[in-house]
Amino acid sequence: MAYHAPLTRYARILHDGGVIAYPTEGVYGLGCLASRPDAVQRIVELKGRDAGKGLIMIASDPYQLEGWVAMADPEELLRRDGDRARTWIVAAGPLATPEVTGGRPTVAVRVTRHPVAAGLCAAAGEPLISTSANRSGRPAIVRATVLRSVFGPLVDAIVPGALGSAKGPSEIVDFETGRVLRPAAD
Repeated sequence: MAYHAPLTRYARILHDGGVIAYPTEGVYGLGCLASRPDAVQRIVELKGRDAGKGLIMIASDPYQLEGWVAMADPEELLRRDGDRARTWIVAAGPLATPEVTGGRPTVAVRVTRHPVAAGLCAAAGEPLISTSANRSGRPAIVRATVLRSVFGPLVDAIVPGALGSAKGPSEIVDFETGRVLRPAAD
């Protein structure tokens, strides 16, 4: 996955334990390195979210998820995605901490095709937490001006870029059963 050199600035912020806001397929997201429990906790607090809900992780390619998921072939995630952004609920691997899983034996993951989100993962060299930029119970933010006013003073950086063409947050599907847990906004 190619990325622009300026994204390395944001990768440094992430590696220093920072929290950033950035565009995704359909909404703005809040993110940090999944490997930084302190930053993950900060996101939970920024959102006012119940830590037991767990968080979504994104990666620029399925192999970034090795160790985070208990799958023999993470490439299967891409084969099942089709042409839309899907977040999959899969068995958690040994790297998936309770801060990420919400204490469950599963983890929510997506291989993102959004150029900025994928570029951030590639520049950081590992998966990111990617949760919608909103306060718990409020709609996900889809306007950059709203993102700056709500989260600008609270995050370490806002990564510029346009949202993708999705109409809202990604669909969430149980990998084993195929059951849709959250439909895509159409």
